[in-house]
Amino acid sequence: MSWGTELWDQFDNLEKHTQWGIDILEKYIKFVKERTEIELSYAKQLRNLAKKYQPKKNSKEEEEYRYTACKAFLSTLNEMNDYAGQHEVISENMTSNITVELARYVQELKQERKSYFHDGRKAQQHIEICWKQLESSKRRFERDCKEADRAQQYFEKMDADINVTKADVEKARQQAQVRHQMAEDSKADYSSILQKFNHEQHEYYYTHIPNIFQKIQEMEERRIVRIGESMKTYAEVDRQVIPIIGKCLDEIVKAAESIDQKNDSQLVIEAYKSGFEPPGDIEFEDYTQPMKRTVSDNSLSNSRGEGKPELKFGGKSKGKLWPFIKKNKSPKQQKEPLSHRFNEFMVSKPKIHCFRSLKRGGATPEDFSNLPPEQRRKKLQQKVDELNKEIQKEMDQRDAITKMKDVYLKNPQMGDPASLDHKLTEVSQNIEKLRLEAQKFEAWLAEVEGRLPARSEQARRQSGMFDAQNPATVNSCAQDRESPDGSYTEEQSQEGEGKVLATDFDDEFDEEEPLPAIGTCKALYTFEGQNEGTISVAEGETLYVIEEDKGDGWTRIRRNEDEEGYVPTSYVEVYLDKNAKGAKTYI
Repeated sequence: MSWGTELWDQFDNLEKHTQWGIDILEKYIKFVKERTEIELSYAKQLRNLAKKYQPKKNSKEEEEYRYTACKAFLSTLNEMNDYAGQHEVISENMTSNITVELARYVQELKQERKSYFHDGRKAQQHIEICWKQLESSKRRFERDCKEADRAQQYFEKMDADINVTKADVEKARQQAQVRHQMAEDSKADYSSILQKFNHEQHEYYYTHIPNIFQKIQEMEERRIVRIGESMKTYAEVDRQVIPIIGKCLDEIVKAAESIDQKNDSQLVIEAYKSGFEPPGDIEFEDYTQPMKRTVSDNSLSNSRGEGKPELKFGGKSKGKLWPFIKKNKSPKQQKEPLSHRFNEFMVSKPKIHCFRSLKRGGATPEDFSNLPPEQRRKKLQQKVDELNKEIQKEMDQRDAITKMKDVYLKNPQMGDPASLDHKLTEVSQNIEKLRLEAQKFEAWLAEVEGRLPARSEQARRQSGMFDAQNPATVNSCAQDRESPDGSYTEEQSQEGEGKVLATDFDDEFDEEEPLPAIGTCKALYTFEGQNEGTISVAEGETLYVIEEDKGDGWTRIRRNEDEEGYVPTSYVEVYLDKNAKGAKTYI
């Protein structure tokens, strides 16, 4: 069944139905977007949970992780990091494969729908105009016929009246003939317009409207197919990470199975074994005989005072009774005064907080040099297009003023031509300014397009060869299932920088160790790092990568111990070391 033949008179209902279809599609997009936010929130909570229970460096907890059970727990925490990464993968894939794609498709669908219904309204307006013309012609024909009848009756009346002059009769006769001819012309015009209307009406109901409605039907069916495909993708995104999540769980089970209670028991022995022998039996002392008691007392006193070896009790008392003697606790090592640690904290080099949490403020350069090349090119192209539109608008205005001036010159009574000279001069000056501005941006655009070489396949192969020369040596689940952000460092909390100091105090003034290098990079272009958290690089310079791009277009690099910061990812070519934790190449 075709909408064009079955729904030829349901234009308004089809318009409402197609709008409802677009609303359903947008509702599904919103649903997927909220799901991605849930996944990101869940992943962040898992990472925070894993970080919370990680052993602190240089603390007593680190010694406890010699035990297999603690090692298994640490492996579980690491696997939970990878587990969280897979939920970030779900969020990223759903955003790119569903949300972004459907949002683009919705915009195209709206434009297509608008075009079809515009054509439909245009056809409706045309048939309405034809109908109005037919009605007008019909009324004119009816009016002319009535006028001809009245003129004929008047002529017959004048002709029958003997008191009327012959000239008046002739005049009435001519008037009747004119009216009759007008009626005939109106009849012919009405007949012609009627035939034209019937043809247009047939074309409207059997050609134009069916074609338009058929296109609308095909558009609606494509929308239905597209939302079905998106639902399949929604399931596949989840299904793709199930094997990797299964590996994480397998690693947790493997870590649990690696727990060795005998080994842990042996470690307890090694940790607390004193090396002493257990005390022996205590000999019986007989107090019934005074001599024995005296000897016993003497022997006891001698053993305590002189330590004679022949008295067995006295000789062994010290060695055997050691468990019952209260140990002298060794003095605890005095901690460094809090004021000393606080002074060290205050004078130490401030930590470099995550650049992504800083507001990238500051004035934007006019030539957009703070952006990566491709983004800069788009901005410049957009600016050039805007300027060209403004130039065209000013030129149209100038042409209109010029035409108006010509009219005033030909017809001075309509206005003074000199009054338009000031406006014409102002418009010409505006055009010249806009042209100079457009030339400036076109020059920058040409410069950018000239220095944006496409990433060749050879460069990709070189990057692949570099990765192949650094095979992974650690047999861990994390090596082949890193999350897109690649890093296992926890992102800075969004609660604000005001809590950083309190967090450092809670961590007992632990100083943040510098991040290890996970690869190298080569600067493709010169970048002037003017904003807070960025670093300047020169073209061709080689630096160390300490944190890869997390999807926001920035890579964290280091030149030496004191110089590190962020540069646009598109400005550098990154070579990550696969042996590094969290290393993954996005080139």
